[in-house]
Amino acid sequence: MRTRVKICGLTRRADVDAAVAAGVDAVGFVFHPPSPRAVSPHDARDLCAGLPPFVTAVGLFVDASPEYIRSTLDQVPLELLQFHGEEAPELCASFGRRWIKAIRMRPGVDLAEEQRRYGHAAGLLLDTFDPARPGGTGQRFDWDRIPTALARSIVLAGGLDGENVGEAIRRVRPFGVDVSGGVEASKGIKDHDKIRDFMQRVNDVDFS
Repeated sequence: MRTRVKICGLTRRADVDAAVAAGVDAVGFVFHPPSPRAVSPHDARDLCAGLPPFVTAVGLFVDASPEYIRSTLDQVPLELLQFHGEEAPELCASFGRRWIKAIRMRPGVDLAEEQRRYGHAAGLLLDTFDPARPGGTGQRFDWDRIPTALARSIVLAGGLDGENVGEAIRRVRPFGVDVSGGVEASKGIKDHDKIRDFMQRVNDVDFS
């Protein structure tokens, strides 16, 4: 089964169009104002306009208030929510959308327990732990920490780029991969050549 790809932190129409043209499965919009990749609901609504069928619009939130999330959903046609903070499962499930939960790979994290705790999630996204930032570190974690039995239910993130995504997929065999900084010219500004290269490296992986 092919590996699905989400490009996150999109802020410009040209970058959304480049991601779609390259064949991504999902495009991600950051609704966390401290992030340099954050967009407003108004701008995200415009960026979602014209997305073709089967390209999923994902909204990323970090410990946002329920009111802010609902207000965003009233304005933006998001199909999947990504919770990247310390949100409880009950909160994640309360918005009438499919959702995934990001797990930052801090020392001692028990992925089997996290999967049980967030059992109603569409999947878990595994990212690098940084005590100062909820994501977007540009650093990878030790992929050997991912139990083989869980690999097909997770999305792998954290420091991926065109140089290492092929190795990551061959070693972990995740359902999907998520990239932001690894395809950027600068924070929030994507490099279209890097997007195309990343997609090509994913598609070139041979499991035989």
